[in-house]
Amino acid sequence: MSAPTRWAELRRFTTARVALGRAGHGLPTAAHLDFQEAHAQARDAVHSSLDAAALEAALAPLGLPVVRIASQAPDRRSYLLRPDLGRRLRAADRDRLPAAPGAFLFVVADGLCATGVQARAPALIAAALPLLRRSGLEIAPIVVADQARVALGDEIGGAMGAAMVAVLIGERPGLTALDSLGIYLTWNPRPGRADAERNCISNIRPGGLSPMQAAEKLAWLTGAARRLGETGVALKDEQPSGVLLPPC
Repeated sequence: MSAPTRWAELRRFTTARVALGRAGHGLPTAAHLDFQEAHAQARDAVHSSLDAAALEAALAPLGLPVVRIASQAPDRRSYLLRPDLGRRLRAADRDRLPAAPGAFLFVVADGLCATGVQARAPALIAAALPLLRRSGLEIAPIVVADQARVALGDEIGGAMGAAMVAVLIGERPGLTALDSLGIYLTWNPRPGRADAERNCISNIRPGGLSPMQAAEKLAWLTGAARRLGETGVALKDEQPSGVLLPPC
């Protein structure tokens, strides 16, 4: 098998841009146009927004109250140019947050790409709830946050008195993944928590982790965090392979 053929074989195993060929010192026209299209789609994805009504309808069968709030970023442009505003809760929304002392809190946030959140957050929460409840956790009302960064979950969780928060947020889109969802789990959320104090589950999308796989990992990390009393660099992901819990 010649070298070009071996490189071309790699394309069967990855969506990465490999073995594209060349035209002189550049890419072939088809590959170049494909790259430009993917780049444009990624830029559009950053500006995508949540359909809040559709999301709340998808969350309704879970039987949990849903509270919608927003960060201090007044619009998408401000959100992208001022990351600090996306980490702060809008003052008018603070009093609307219910108390949930000691509970497990889901915050569903648009982040840098709302597409994956819209498509996968309801299924992930639905898969995670039975696993979390089996361990005796009380589940707080779900908070849906607009123009939100990960750290907004710290202020929300602190205001509600939650024991830990899982922020489900749209990940930065790439040239082959425009709809990826991430989860950031933080023990004892409060303003000022650092990224090193969180655990991340990323790449929840077709071709990556399924909602069920992510829910099992979230439940395992939650149990380990409760035993350790910490999340972040102190909590190593040592989830065993196989089914997390036997069927009832």
